[in-house]
Order: sequence, then structure tokens, then C-alpha cells
Amino acid sequence: MPGKANSRDVVRRDDGTWAVTKPGSQRASAVTPTQDAAARRGSTILHNDGGGELRIHGTDGQIRDQRTIAPGNDPYPP
Repeated sequence: MPGKANSRDVVRRDDGTWAVTKPGSQRASAVTPTQDAAARRGSTILHNDGGGELRIHGTDGQIRDQRTIAPGNDPYPP
């Protein structure tokens, strides 16, 4: 969607696993056993999808970290 920022969230699921989700999507992009693994997978997904914002939520649901991920297919890198 033009003009809309690309982002993913790392959130804890009820079963204790961690999911990488896209706002507005019904299914998780990835599910991992740890928050660290989900953050790494979310970074890879965003990198391959043109870059964007990765928001990592704590066990309380609050955002504890936010990272800007660079695109992997940038024809004009800095």
C-alpha cells in the first residue's frame, strides 16, 4: 500500500511462544520459542520486504524496544 509504513511487531502469545505479526494481518509471519529468535526473524522479514520498523513488546504487552531495519534491496545504499 503506497504511503503506508512497513512494520512488524514481536509479541508474546498465550502459549508462551513469541510471534512476529504484521499490523492488520490475522496470522503470524513467524512463531518462535524465544523473544530473541522472534526479533531476529522479524528483522530478516523486514530487511527482505524493503525495510521498516520492528517493535518488540515485553511480556506485559508494552513496547520495550523499537528498531529501524534497512531494506535489503536498496539500489542506492548510503
